[in-house]
Amino acid sequence: MRAFDFSPLFRSTVGFDRVFQLLDTVSNESAGNGYPPYNIEKSGENGYRITLAVAGFTDKDIEVVQQENALRVAGKIADRDANGSYLHRGIATRAFDRRFELADHVRVTGAALENGLLHIDLVREVPEEKKPRIVPIVGATASRPALQAAE
Repeated sequence: MRAFDFSPLFRSTVGFDRVFQLLDTVSNESAGNGYPPYNIEKSGENGYRITLAVAGFTDKDIEVVQQENALRVAGKIADRDANGSYLHRGIATRAFDRRFELADHVRVTGAALENGLLHIDLVREVPEEKKPRIVPIVGATASRPALQAAE
């Protein structure tokens, strides 16, 4: 795994701390395990869906928490099958803690568990004051404030 040094960029940028932290976090997490497997799909211009394969988990075993620009999905099953006698146990029901970094103005709109898949729907809602706006151009015949010469 290659480690990146962002210190030269810190010397010449202001206000990009979050971007560098995000890059550092993503590079550290990519080396981790891939459990549970997941998909991220775009479901419209401003809609997204994260789907996690969580076979064996119920809605009571999973916690979905959004805090600011982070989404945390954690699952833990109590040892309810401790007395079972297995010849082969291939369905992974180990605890997990999966984290996703969300862009600004992205929020979770809902979560549903069906057929062993956890679907988390997200939407990007940009506030009106952040959306682009058209600035009208004043023609030459319209009255404009007069410029005063410096003395």
